[in-house]
Amino acid sequence: MSRNIKIGIVQHSFNEDIDFNRARNLTAIENLAAEGAELIVLSELHDSLYFCQTEDVENFNYAQELPGDYTEFYGDAAAANNVVLVTSTFERRAPGLYHNTAVVFDKDGSVAGKYRKMHIPDDPGFYEKFYFTPGDIGFEPIETSLGKIGVLVCWDQWYPEAARLMAMKGAELLVYPTAIGWNPDDDDEEKARQREAWITIQRGHAVANGLPVVSVNRCGFEEDPSGQTSGIDFWGSSFVAGPQGEILFMASENSPVEKMVSIDRERTENVRQWWPFFRDRRIDCYDNLTKRFLI
Repeated sequence: MSRNIKIGIVQHSFNEDIDFNRARNLTAIENLAAEGAELIVLSELHDSLYFCQTEDVENFNYAQELPGDYTEFYGDAAAANNVVLVTSTFERRAPGLYHNTAVVFDKDGSVAGKYRKMHIPDDPGFYEKFYFTPGDIGFEPIETSLGKIGVLVCWDQWYPEAARLMAMKGAELLVYPTAIGWNPDDDDEEKARQREAWITIQRGHAVANGLPVVSVNRCGFEEDPSGQTSGIDFWGSSFVAGPQGEILFMASENSPVEKMVSIDRERTENVRQWWPFFRDRRIDCYDNLTKRFLI
């Protein structure tokens, strides 16, 4: 494998036309591959609007059976462009059983692996527990022709345990397809605090584990179909951080971005030698981490 890996990020806004969204994703994949990208990452639930703003059984029609049309379309895209492709979909696993699932395709178009979102939020505008069963695959890196990728999804990005377990199982980078944004009613100071916390926690995962982090968000405003909230203004800001948390690239907040970023594989090993957090972990003292609370 080469020392450097070229990563393409696709920060887009979306509409209700799935065919349009897929065609636009495909064009982005083709453009980034033409620039030399080897690994391309799409945002969370990238084929549709973020339907979890409301609890509506009609939205289960967005779900995809795997394998099926979804895997055929994105598998063909990966193979035609000779890239490893990280995608995100609403998986219909069985009647009444659905997941928020990342599917990774290798360069030949085959499914390298899946990750089912483990941490499921349930908050105003983010009613994901209505739709998604928590994942049962665990925190398992996905083996690809470019190495082991630790794929996690959105709400997972706030949990250091998820990042740590991926790193402990040999992930060479952490990848977070994401759909996160502001309540338009919040003031600018609150919006800034939320966005900076989101960036900071993920940079912390990079530092604590000595791994690059790739976080790809959607952008643009999506209204709440129920009218109960003011909708979500997805804040974009997709970024790539190095293994010391250094920002290698940061996208804009409010516009589509397609960008290729190169990361240095060797730097991960160097950083872990300089900052040997794995050596100094007190694994004999962490039993209580498996408990809900200690008081």
